Amino acid sequence: MSIDKQSEIAANIQIGPTTLGMVRIYIEAENIELPLDFDPDEAEEIAEELLAAAERARQMGDAPAPNGKKKKR
Repeated sequence: MSIDKQSEIAANIQIGPTTLGMVRIYIEAENIELPLDFDPDEAEEIAEELLAAAERARQMGDAPAPNGKKKKR
């Protein structure tokens, strides 16, 4: 599956520190529990990537559609 392909899968995400000083991203979906642990520096890099992606997505949402009309949100 590519990053730009829509999916019908629903999942819950939790993010927080562990007792071992790691940052855990915990993803839970039907029949899946996926704990992902990162050291604090890696977590900050991920946060920066999320912010950059959010900004790019925001710009895409503000861009005119190919027919010249503004995209609806």
